[in-house]
Amino acid sequence: MSDVFHTPASVDPRLLEVLVCPVTRGKLTYDREKQELVSKGAKLAFPIRDGVPIMLPEEARALD
Repeated sequence: MSDVFHTPASVDPRLLEVLVCPVTRGKLTYDREKQELVSKGAKLAFPIRDGVPIMLPEEARALD
């Protein structure tokens, strides 16, 4: 565990293998520093909260 709140240090790699962008159905890349899953095709970054990817487009951050 990574901190006093017991949040995981990273996302399960097996989960990352099966997740796809909900908008484009394309590949996602994991940004460990920002704790986001990035869809270059949709130009969105999906947050990871408490080790759980939030795959809702309305929760995603738009990429420049």
